[in-house]
Amino acid sequence: MKKSRAPTVIFIVGPTAIGKTRLSIKLAPRINGEIISSDSMQVYKGLRTLSEAPAAAERKKARHYLAGILDPRKEYSVAAFRVRASRLIASIIKRRKVPIVVGGSGLYTKALIDGLFPSPKADLKFRSSMQKSILAHGAKILHERLARIDPQSAKTIHPNDARRIIRALEIYHSTGKTMTELKSQTRGLKDHYDIRIFGLTRPREQIYKDIEARVDRMFGGPALNEVKRLKRKRLSKTAKAVLGFKEIMGYLDGEYDLKAAKSILKRNTRRFAKRQLTWFRADSRIRWFDLARISEEAVVRKIAKEAG
Repeated sequence: MKKSRAPTVIFIVGPTAIGKTRLSIKLAPRINGEIISSDSMQVYKGLRTLSEAPAAAERKKARHYLAGILDPRKEYSVAAFRVRASRLIASIIKRRKVPIVVGGSGLYTKALIDGLFPSPKADLKFRSSMQKSILAHGAKILHERLARIDPQSAKTIHPNDARRIIRALEIYHSTGKTMTELKSQTRGLKDHYDIRIFGLTRPREQIYKDIEARVDRMFGGPALNEVKRLKRKRLSKTAKAVLGFKEIMGYLDGEYDLKAAKSILKRNTRRFAKRQLTWFRADSRIRWFDLARISEEAVVRKIAKEAG
């Protein structure tokens, strides 16, 4: 008997300001899809402008989840996202629809697809002894020790990356299992569904141009009032990390003028986009579309064909 195909889950990833939300809204009705935001900031209420969360009119075009639902005074984590998103995906598939997971948070995407391996709590005493060893002998000796215990992890960790070397040794010290063993036992969506990951990109200079245009729109819209309202709340550490909050706060507190606030936010957003691209390009499973070479409509058609 022919084995039935696993249900498909679509992921749309890429740097900020690339048009992921817009494309996913065009895609959803083509494939009977529903959209789950994997953006660590769009989940919050009251951050619509700063996080570029989908507007009410956009949500009417396609059903959205995990956008504008969480009080900004509460913390949000990759583990909390993974639990919520996994349940939503199962529910969407049960209703014979296609989940479309959209966002630029690379860690959230990876945790959902590949799972989170059970990492033990910090052993501060062990860490201290390892740090003393590095001060006395250098990180190379510890890296060689890791290579004997867990050669696979040692291959992926630079010999000078003391923090990650110590953590890998700490995991073995605490559990008796290597990081490689724990990861091999970890399960994510890839173990249950047909995962299709599509990345959107453009030449870097165009990405930066789009980022600058977005920042200019933010300052021309309700961003300042949004930050003023948020300023009166006791925001969680994670909510405070949204791009634009700190930069606009500096302007409101008189640390610099409006022109400087825009310039700082543009610079910080460009750096963020660069980090996003670096993260996603390390994942060979992603099929990339350069929007300078192919239209959004053509991308939608290609993804819809694969999802069919």
